[in-house]
Formats: sequence, structure tokens, C-alpha cells
Amino acid sequence: MIKNKKEKAMAIKNFEELIRKIKKIKRPKKVVVASAQDRHTLEALIKVEKDGIVESILIGNKNKIKELLSELDFEKNDDNIIDSHSDTETASKAVEVIRDERADFLMKGKIQTAELLRAVVDRDMGLRTGRIMSHITLLEIPTYHKLVAVSDGGMVINPNLEEKKQILKNAVDVFLALGYENPKVAALAAVETVNPQMQESVHGEILKNMNLIGEIKNCIVEGPISYDLAMCEDSARIKEYKSTVAGDADILLVPNITVGNILSKSLVYSGGSRMAGFITGARVPIVLTSRGATAEEKYLSLLLCAAMFK
Repeated sequence: MIKNKKEKAMAIKNFEELIRKIKKIKRPKKVVVASAQDRHTLEALIKVEKDGIVESILIGNKNKIKELLSELDFEKNDDNIIDSHSDTETASKAVEVIRDERADFLMKGKIQTAELLRAVVDRDMGLRTGRIMSHITLLEIPTYHKLVAVSDGGMVINPNLEEKKQILKNAVDVFLALGYENPKVAALAAVETVNPQMQESVHGEILKNMNLIGEIKNCIVEGPISYDLAMCEDSARIKEYKSTVAGDADILLVPNITVGNILSKSLVYSGGSRMAGFITGARVPIVLTSRGATAEEKYLSLLLCAAMFK
């Protein structure tokens, strides 16, 4: 119980606490933005640059970018705006900036996701590392006592057991970078008992056993476990479910992309939550928000990526 209390104390409660943590970074990080001629993207960048946390290199339609910056009353050195005439050229130039180590991480602007990722995963000139690339969403939920992550709701459509293991490790690495010592992972299923006809329940038990024997390290894995047990101590108490993860999960490992996508969006659009997210597993973090993302979501996602660096 003492260890559990210590871990609770270490948890980041909300995005404001995360922002205070990031502002302690001595050197601003640099992001390269693919197709930056997007108002919400530039609004987020301007805010984070004024905070002194992130600097940017903008790639895309230079005239449009400068026009939008003028409308937003923000001046930027011409050397940090790179003209490009197509999505393919933009994606290639953005990846090149990362490979040349002129920026710390990458952000998607007004470009098709598939076009950007095609350049990212290119076997010869991309940003592969040999690890699976997965999306992690960090949520501030009004009814929960700390930030919680959902993965993967944006990259891997229907992961098998080995892919889930890698997605889990990617998510844990993010929390280690945020300063956690032993994040708690809930391998979600509809029930907390193993049912051979429910693949996610079988996978949950296997992942938990992998954790117990040390194959999955630096975290506590519980599974299979239902959402109510992972997020609500009262539900665990009523069901007499004993686990240090119950009611205190840091990471929700979802069965597939559909569950992750719907869960995150329902918490935001119907539950009043705030959200940030990025792709992990590539050479650098990649801010990749949906087309409907607000300037605040993009801003928080930029902050989250900046927090991945010491």
C-alpha cells in the first residue's frame, strides 16, 4: 500500500501540472510542421513559442503561411519558413529536416495523414526504428484524479498479441519520460475474466503474466480488466476486485483502433475531457491530430511531445 500511495503522489494530475513541468526545460525544443498553412496549427504554435517551450520550422505554401501569420499578428524569420508545392514534397522535406537533426520532433499540419506517414515509414529515407509505431492519447477527465492515456486509437487497426505488447511498451516509455517510475496498465476487455471467445480477454491475461515474469518491465499490468474497474475504486470495491491498478490506471490498453478512437472522442465530446496525443515508436515523436482538432488540442500535443526530451 505504501508503494501505491507513492505512485499516486507522483502522478500528473492535469495539463496545467504538465505545463509547469515542461516550462522547467532549459532549452526550447524545435518542431518541424508539415503543411503549416492551417490557422489552428499556427495558433497552437504561436502560443507554445510565446511560452518559450517550442520553436518551429514551417513547411508548406510560404505565401499562405505568411498571410496567416500576419493575420495572427506574429512575426517569424523567413529562414524558418520553407516553401513547398505539394503534399509529397512537403512530407519529404519535413522528414529530411528530422534526419538532418534540425528539429526534435514532427507535426502534421494541413496535409493528408497518409501522405505524411508514407514519408515517415519509407524504408530508405524515413524515420523507422524497427519498433511498431502507435498512437497515444493523454486525457484530462473531469471525474478522474489524474491524467490517463489511451493506446492505440490512431495507428494499428487490429493488433495481435505481439503488436499489443509493443504498443504497451511504447506507452510505458512515454510515461517513463514524463517521470513515472512504474505506470499502471489496464489491458481492457468487456469483462475481468478470461473468455476464449473474447480475444482481448485472453491477450489481457497473457500480457499480465508477461509482466509478472519480467518479460514486460517498468510497469504493472492488470488484465483482463473492464473499464469501470480500471477507472473507479467504488466499482472495484463493490465487485470485490483486488488490484493496485483498479481505480488508479495510468494507461488504458485498448483491444483495437475502433475502441481507442471511440473511447477518446466520447470522453472529449460527451464527457468534457481535454486531450493531447502523438505517434510514438518512430525516431522522433509525431504530433498527428485529427482534422477536427482544436487549437488547444494541438497546443497540448506540442507540449506533450516537448516533455519527451530531458
